[in-house]
Parts: sequence; C-alpha cells; structure tokens
Amino acid sequence: MGYKLAVFDLDGTILNTLEDLADATNYALEKHGFSRRTIDEVRRFVGNGIRKLIERAVPPGLPVAEIDKVHETFSGYYQLHCADKTRPYEGILPLLQRLRAAGCLTAVVSNKADAAVQPLCRHYYEGLFDFAVGERADIRCKPAPDAVYEVLRRLGVDGADAVYIGDSEVDIRTAENAGLDSIIVTWGFRDREFLESQGGRRFVDRPEEIDEILGIL
Repeated sequence: MGYKLAVFDLDGTILNTLEDLADATNYALEKHGFSRRTIDEVRRFVGNGIRKLIERAVPPGLPVAEIDKVHETFSGYYQLHCADKTRPYEGILPLLQRLRAAGCLTAVVSNKADAAVQPLCRHYYEGLFDFAVGERADIRCKPAPDAVYEVLRRLGVDGADAVYIGDSEVDIRTAENAGLDSIIVTWGFRDREFLESQGGRRFVDRPEEIDEILGIL
C-alpha cells in the first residue's frame, strides 16, 4: 500500500453539508435583519471556517460586534441542526471500510467547528476514523498545516507516508503547506476547472479511484 494514512477534509469531501450550512447561515442572517443568501453563494463562502463564512455572508462593512452576534446565532443553531439534511457522499462509507480493512489509518481535518466535527463523524462514520479535528482555539484554520501536523503527531505517522484528500483550493494549499501529497475530489463544493487553476493536479471522480491510488484494490 502506498500510504499509511489517509487524511480527509469533511465538508464537500466525505459529507455533503451544504444545505445545513445554508440553512444555518440564513437563519442567522434573518434573525439579525439581513437578507438571505442563495445556496450557490454559501457554496462559494465555505472553506475557510465558520467565521469567514459569516463575514462573507453579512452585508459589507458590518461592524465586528454585529458580525460576532450573527456568528454566535449561527453557531447555536448549527450545533442543533448540523445533521438535518447532511448526508454522506455515495461510496464514501465502503471506501473507509476498505481502507480500514487494508490497515490504512484514517483521519479528518476540517475548518468546521470541532464541536460539530466530532458528532458528525460519529453519526455517519462511527469507528471509521482514528482521529478527527475541527476548528479549535489552539489550532490555526486550514490552509495552515497545524491540524494536519496534529494528526501526524497523534497517529505517529511521517508526512511522507500520508495523503491529504479534499475538494477545495483550501485543501490544495493545506496539503502543500503540510508537505503532503494530495488527492482532489470532483464531487464537492468547487468545480474541476477552478481547482486546476488553483494548482490541483491529481483528481478523482469516484471514491473507488482513491483505492487505486492508495493501492488497495
């Protein structure tokens, strides 16, 4: 097998979370008297963490104190509704089962709040990840490599033996910054043409292609 560890992004890679993110965003916006955003707008806003999502969604020039209030409202709502419409992408569950059966370690690194990452991983993929980490006060958000380094440290794996799998330009940068090889999926929140313009080189259209790259088929 080519790698000992597969590190997955969450939103747009293993879970389609877009509708729940859009619902929470619009709930928070309307709660504070602001206009709703379309699902395509939210798709463009995600990737750099919840705070950045809210900053992009609120009206330009909004004072920081007001952004803080919208962020707080979003966080409270999303914690209760993060799995209302979220669903696994087809083929991800059997992919993870095959990786585990082959002895490959698996992990999640996400810019989503850690308080949401943990229950989502347990709910949809119980027992299939060795470690998962989301946005925390002590770890910088992607594309900083901090969370990837934390995974490598926790699992005792060298970066040369790990591959990073994601769906966005943030994931491309994260893998580069951490010194990991990357695999970019085409079923997520960004289109291939854009991802190629951002430096993506190795793409997969189906989860089964990840097996081939990792050498477990």
